[in-house]
Amino acid sequence: MADVAPMKAPNSPACPTCGKPETEAARPFCSDRCRDVDLNRWLTGAYAIPAVEEPDPDEDGERGEVLPLNPEA
Repeated sequence: MADVAPMKAPNSPACPTCGKPETEAARPFCSDRCRDVDLNRWLTGAYAIPAVEEPDPDEDGERGEVLPLNPEA
């Protein structure tokens, strides 16, 4: 029989930075450079999740209805 190299799985994981196939040494990246690029993105806030802050109801000065302490009044 002829020597046949095993086929690589079609759904092999790709480097999240550049898309090249990952290597065992730098998994899940393809190289230390891509790993460092990803780390820099985390440290500089490039991967931050944007959030919409709702206004604080106590900041606008309104405190709501003031109820009397004496229920008969």
